[in-house]
Amino acid sequence: MDNIRGIALVVLSMAAFTIEDMFIKSLTAAVPTGQVLFFLGAGGAVVFALMARAKGHGLVRPFLTMPTLRIRTLGEAVASVFFVTSLSLVPLATVAAVFQALPLAATLAAALFMGERVGWRRWAAICVGFSGVVLIIRPGMAGFNAASLLVLMAVAGITLRDLISRRLPRDLPSSVVSFHGFMALVVVGPLLVWGRGQTLVALDLQQSLFMAAAIGFGVLGYYAIVIATRTADASVITPFRYTRLLFSILIGIVVFHEIPDTLTYAGAALIVGSGLYTFMRERRLARQSAAIDAR
Repeated sequence: MDNIRGIALVVLSMAAFTIEDMFIKSLTAAVPTGQVLFFLGAGGAVVFALMARAKGHGLVRPFLTMPTLRIRTLGEAVASVFFVTSLSLVPLATVAAVFQALPLAATLAAALFMGERVGWRRWAAICVGFSGVVLIIRPGMAGFNAASLLVLMAVAGITLRDLISRRLPRDLPSSVVSFHGFMALVVVGPLLVWGRGQTLVALDLQQSLFMAAAIGFGVLGYYAIVIATRTADASVITPFRYTRLLFSILIGIVVFHEIPDTLTYAGAALIVGSGLYTFMRERRLARQSAAIDAR
């Protein structure tokens, strides 16, 4: 039952994140990206600050005393700036498809920077996955959109965040970590407004509702994925993360009238297929290692 509930929570989380993306993309058509980032950060920070304080967790001291938390927060800031900016410039399905290369990027970074052993099969899967990214972005071809490269920068930021997260103390509450991740947006949002010479706008009623919805669905998605990962087996729920791509394609077509072309579908299939293979290969190696240790 825990695994069934975990699957449902992951699918709910992916749907919530996609709806959040929809509202963000709609907002950035008229509201500066830096301003959107600031409000998203402020809203999320308030929610997780209340959660942390309700359980008696301190918020400031961990950030001052843990270099790993500061580096993770930096990765969160970089990822959010590039991700939200890409949403404002690139079709939703394209952003979601390239974003699915994250597990491959994490495996690549772990091999290059953390000494993790990666065999030829997973290297081959990484190459196949990133060839799918090339198919979607298609540099040098007629359909090339330079803004698509922003998604890769977001993937790099999240890869840094996730790798550093492995080094965080196990007793550090998730609410505290999340609070600092959202606070990073409160800082970088105004910097982006200033750096790009953007002009702040007063939100009308519809934009205010969209902003509140984006914050609400973002927090819902995060909370659901945290519960899922803590109560269900990772081997069961991880493949269902790719439902985000399906939701993004559907919303892109219905809401933004963005029709992915054949190359986008082909690239997405390569990314998802290689990602699933890499995950299954890592799970098999983990089982073999556990069996050897048990002897």
